[in-house]
Amino acid sequence: MSPKPIDAAGPITKWSARLKEGHIFESGPPGRAHVIDADAKVAPGPVETLLGAILTCSATDVIDILAKRRTPVRRFEASITVHRRAEHPRRVMRMELEYCIDGDGIDADHAERAIELAFEKYCTVVASLGPDIVAQSLLVLNGQPREPRPRKMWSPPR
Repeated sequence: MSPKPIDAAGPITKWSARLKEGHIFESGPPGRAHVIDADAKVAPGPVETLLGAILTCSATDVIDILAKRRTPVRRFEASITVHRRAEHPRRVMRMELEYCIDGDGIDADHAERAIELAFEKYCTVVASLGPDIVAQSLLVLNGQPREPRPRKMWSPPR
């Protein structure tokens, strides 16, 4: 049985990695490379780079969704903690994200919905991960933490 062909109708992204020394790579799209250290000693490692991608991708979606509601974000910070398998492959099994958002007129339920939409519909990076990963987010809106919420990972329509 031959593998299903890849649908090439959507955007195509190219990325390359060039060994500098040891396990240190210069990696990125053409003209915009950065250092990734597979040993995570002098630069972020591959998994840490993935975590940054999860944070910035979902953050962009949250900020854009709130802006569309005419409640722009004044300050935004996010952090992620992941739990990985002890054995190889040491893949991510659980992640906990915290979104600290400040802005006038932002309703907490709207901010929670924006995070939900980022996870379940819009964030390309999250949608590229396995649906069996347990995810939880905590919203801190204008300095007030809310209860953590479980987040479903995107899964393809059936």
